[in-house]
Amino acid sequence: MSRQPWQLTASQIVDAVQHGQLSASEVLESHLQRIDRVNPKVNALTVVFYERAREYAAALDARIALGERVGRLAGVPISIKENIDFTWSPTTEAATFLKDNVAPTDATLVQRLLDADAVPVARGNMPDFGLRWDTDNDLFGRTINPWDAERTPFGSSGGDAVAVATGMSAVGLGNDYGGSLRLPASAAGVCALRTSEGRVPAPVVAAAPVPLSLQKFAVNGPIARSVADLDLAFSVIHGADGRDPLAVTVDHPTGYDGPRRAAILRDPLGWGVEDGMAEAIDRAAGALGDAGWQIEEAEPPLLEDAARLWRRLSSQEMGGLFEPGVLPGPLTDGATQYFRDNVKGTELFDNVDAYVDAWARQALISSLWRQFQSRYPVMIGPVSTADPFPVGFDLSGTPATDELWRRHRLVVAVNFLGLPSVALPTHIGRNGLPYGVQVISPRFGEHIALAAASDVERELGAFTPVDPREPRE
Repeated sequence: MSRQPWQLTASQIVDAVQHGQLSASEVLESHLQRIDRVNPKVNALTVVFYERAREYAAALDARIALGERVGRLAGVPISIKENIDFTWSPTTEAATFLKDNVAPTDATLVQRLLDADAVPVARGNMPDFGLRWDTDNDLFGRTINPWDAERTPFGSSGGDAVAVATGMSAVGLGNDYGGSLRLPASAAGVCALRTSEGRVPAPVVAAAPVPLSLQKFAVNGPIARSVADLDLAFSVIHGADGRDPLAVTVDHPTGYDGPRRAAILRDPLGWGVEDGMAEAIDRAAGALGDAGWQIEEAEPPLLEDAARLWRRLSSQEMGGLFEPGVLPGPLTDGATQYFRDNVKGTELFDNVDAYVDAWARQALISSLWRQFQSRYPVMIGPVSTADPFPVGFDLSGTPATDELWRRHRLVVAVNFLGLPSVALPTHIGRNGLPYGVQVISPRFGEHIALAAASDVERELGAFTPVDPREPRE
C-alpha cells in the first residue's frame, strides 16, 4: 500500500482491515504517530487514548484472526468532541469546572460506533459550551487552523474538523447548533453532515431540562474526508434509541433516484459574498450540472426571517447560562464577551406572547420551505459567505457579532428549520485557503444531500489530509 494508513479515508481503512491488508493496530499506530507529529502544532485533540486504544485495536485484530465477523467501521480511528458522553474521559464541554465530569455510560451514537468496531483515538477540542464560532477555551487552549494560523478554525467542532483534516483521525464526531459542524469543516477543507432534527440521539446521557432551542436546533453528526465516509458513519449512528424522547427512526436509503433539480443560492438575500465563495458555488453548480442535475437560481421564502429568529431564540435561551448560580463556575472570558456582544445586537423577546409567536412562525416558515423543497430537493449555497475571520475578530464588539451572523445567515436558517446539510470542499483559493459549499435537502433527506454532494465531490475531488502550515513571521 503506497499511502500511509493515516492518509486513508474511513472507507479505505475498513476495506484494508477486513481484507487483511492492514491490521487495526497498524492503522492505529500510524494515526498515533501522526498525532504526535501534528497535534503539538494545532492543539486539536485534548486527550489521546494511547493505551486504551491500543488494547481495543489489539482485541479487534484477535477477533479478525479467529475469523469473527467485524463491524462496518472496523479499525477506523475516530475522535469524539468534548461535549459527547464517552466513559474513557470526562465530558468537559471545555469548561474548567467540568474537568472531572465522567459520564456513567456512553452516548448512544458513541456506543453505536463502538459496536461497529471503530477505534476511539482522542477527544476533539471546542469552545466552552459551544458558545463561540471559534475554538478556544481556558481548559485546553486554542485550536489552530492548519491552513493559516492567523485565522479561526471556526467552531464549535473545530478540534474534530482539524483532526480529520490533518490525518489524526478518520472520522470526527461533533454537533451543530448554529453551524458547528459545517463551519469548521469548511475552514479545514473537509466534509461534514448536519443531520435532520431528531435523526441522531442526544450526545449526553443524563436526563435534564433542555431549552427548546437546543431541542430544535442542535443535532449530532460526523466529520470526514469524503462524502462516502459521512454516509457510512451516519448509517451507523442514526435512529431512535429508546432513551432520547426526540430521536426518531427513519429509513436511510442507499442513493437517490428522485427529481434532480437544484436551486443555487449564489448570494443569499443579496447581502454579499466574497470571491472565493462565489467561485465555490459556481464550481459546485457546474459539477452538479455535469452530473445531470437541472440547475436553477432560486431562493427559499422568508430566509431572512428564519436567520433572524434563530439568532433571537438562541440568544434568549442561551443567555440563561450566564444567570447567577446556573453553572457551577465561570465560562471563559472569550465566550462570555462574545455572547454579551451578540446579545447587544439582538432584539430579545420582551414578553411570553412574542416568544410563543416566534415558534409559531417557525412552523409557518418550515411549511413554506417544504413547498419550495418539493420543487428543489437540493439547494447549493455558501457556508460562510466570507473567509474564516482573523483570530480575535469575533471579540472586537457588537459590530463583529452582527457581521458574523450575516455571513452565516444560510447556515443558521438551516438550523432553525431542522434540515440536513452536507458541507464539502470545492477548491483551494488563490490565497491558499480551502473553499466549499453546503448541500441542503428536505428534512430526513440526508440521502438526497449526500447523493448530490457525492456528485460534486466526484468532479472536484478532495484536498486533505494536509500538513499544518508554519505561522508567518
